[in-house]
Amino acid sequence: MKELSEMKIALASDHAGYALKQQVEQFLKENGATTKDFGCYSSESCDYPDYAHPLATAVENGEYEYGIVICSTGNGICMTANKHQGIRAALCWETKLAELARQHNNANVLGLPANYISASLALDIVRIFFRTDFEGGRHERRVNKIALK
Repeated sequence: MKELSEMKIALASDHAGYALKQQVEQFLKENGATTKDFGCYSSESCDYPDYAHPLATAVENGEYEYGIVICSTGNGICMTANKHQGIRAALCWETKLAELARQHNNANVLGLPANYISASLALDIVRIFFRTDFEGGRHERRVNKIALK
């Protein structure tokens, strides 16, 4: 398991996820992670695909190991990220989902629903997501079937 201080993590949100994204990024930086904020950059209304696509491209191309995407429900921004073949974005609103997303699905993008979880819970989810390794084994066969060829 890598430490946060060894990770490069991309972040993106829409206006509804902006405040939570700021808190998550601060937590990551305080723990030594290298981060890049792909936007948005304020709480002014905007469209999540404008930020999710560049993040997903950067993760897919290996510029960043992982991503975190945040919108009001987490659904739209995860759906957008998952349009990219190399992305496995998992919407997580509790810690066990984050753990299983990494263990069983090798998720490389964490989706958070800003309007439905507290900042404290979000940070717990982030901690669990990044400290959990992919189990491989029987799960690897399944994960390898996710992307279209």
